[in-house]
Amino acid sequence: MIQRDFQKRWGSISVIEPLIVYAVLFFPDLASLGAAGGAVSGIETGKVIFFSSRREITRIVGYDFPALLLLWYLAFMRGRKLFPLKIRAGDVQSLAIALPGLLGIGLAVSVLAPLVYPSAEGFSVEAPRGVIPCLVMLLSCLSTGYLEETYFRHYLLSRFEETGANTILGIAISVALFSLSHFYEGFWGMINAVLAGLLLSLIYRRYGVLHGIAWAHGLYNAFIYATGI
Repeated sequence: MIQRDFQKRWGSISVIEPLIVYAVLFFPDLASLGAAGGAVSGIETGKVIFFSSRREITRIVGYDFPALLLLWYLAFMRGRKLFPLKIRAGDVQSLAIALPGLLGIGLAVSVLAPLVYPSAEGFSVEAPRGVIPCLVMLLSCLSTGYLEETYFRHYLLSRFEETGANTILGIAISVALFSLSHFYEGFWGMINAVLAGLLLSLIYRRYGVLHGIAWAHGLYNAFIYATGI
């Protein structure tokens, strides 16, 4: 009886904890300067978001790294590694699938958006100018990629797996929370996040590795910056 009660309570905690972490790290109103900004964090003026090296460095040091440390600590307390440092073949394979997939989804959404819903609001981002801003941008995109993939795929999916939840349900919740954290991008931004989140979740479930999808996520963000889309 005692063991059964403990398992029941632990199962509840395993579900509640990820939601609390999400509210702290990714709830849009609280994370407007954080990872929810993703590839387009910056200073918004009208429909153009201007790149700021100072802002990006502040976010990396003051938000991304502490958030990753929190996720590492939670994994450590459960006797798990946050992610293996060793690069495996699955990372290369997942990168090779995820990056073209993300670019294809982004291209399709950008083409269909004005045709299907012309009045939907959107914005463009300013490409960084100069070597140092470009390096800052790349580091920013990679840190955001690692943070979001660590939480939404590596951490969240494993937590639901530990509770014995249905795989489809776990992926659905991961995708829903991921898209909600991109609500500031408007309707089509959330559609893009739903499709991207589903793709990345399926790839993670297939290969079980983090680095590849984090690289793909970061490089996709960098592409958005570089092209000014």
